[in-house]
Parts: sequence; C-alpha cells; structure tokens
Amino acid sequence: MAVQLSTASSGADGKIASVYDGDTVTMANGQRVRLVQIDTPELGSGECYSRAARSTLVSLAPPGSRVDLEADARLDQRDRFGRLLRYVWRYGKSINIELVGRGAATPYFYEGDRGKYADTLMAAANLAKANERGLWKACPGTKLDPYGPVTTIRSGPPAKQRPPSGK
Repeated sequence: MAVQLSTASSGADGKIASVYDGDTVTMANGQRVRLVQIDTPELGSGECYSRAARSTLVSLAPPGSRVDLEADARLDQRDRFGRLLRYVWRYGKSINIELVGRGAATPYFYEGDRGKYADTLMAAANLAKANERGLWKACPGTKLDPYGPVTTIRSGPPAKQRPPSGK
C-alpha cells in the first residue's frame, strides 16, 4: 500500500546515519527521529520480531540514504526523549506505512491522537494481518491495538520444562 509524497507535504530532508531499531533512526546531523504513528517490538527486550523489524527498516532506509522528513501538525513534534516525530519518506514512498504493510510495525496512535495517515496505516495493518505478513505470522497472539504499544511474545528457545516427578 504505497502512499506517494506530494511536494507540498515534504519536510526537511536529510541523510540516514544509522538505524537504531525498527522505528528509530539517527540522521547525519545527529538528530534522532522516531517514525511517528507506528510501533515495533522493542529491540533488546527479547520480543518476537524485534530484530526482523530493525532489518526491515534498514532495507527500506539504509545508512547513507537520503530521506524526506514530514511533520504532522495534528501530532506532537517531539517525544519525551527529545526525538523528532516524523513520517519518513524515500523515493516518494512512506517508510512508516511500508513497515506496517510488511508486518514489521503496527499503527500506534499515542494518547489516541490520529495523524493524517491514520486510516492508511490501519488499512495496511489489517491487510498485513489478514495475509499473515511479518510479525503477524511470526508472533502468534499479537493483537492489533493502535491505542497501545505493540506487545509480542518473547522470542528464543522455549522455556525448559521440568521432567515428570515419577509419582
């Protein structure tokens, strides 16, 4: 589900320096950017699909690539950590929406605030879930709840079970 960037909505552009996790990048100027209106499993927490979400973002916006950043007047401009909250565009396509469409992210309407692409994000999520893309296949039981952060089961080997007591 591709949404094309209109020249009227493009914001400041820049170069990606690094990808931190599935929804956060650092720009060449040192500014950290949180992709707005989406959430991915937390890297380092052991959550299912966290590494794959980061890899998907790296493939869509690799270090060194040029991107456009778009602010949404309906939403906060920075989060509590000082990161810019932006839609990230590359080659005229929304990375935020692409991540959701591939099942690497879910919509997240923090504090119930719906941005300008909320309906498109929900449509992409519903399609990804119906087609079992990304985390929807890899992480059974994940709920689509755009009003809370995504929560997946922890990945890794299953917990060891105790052998029967022999009684």
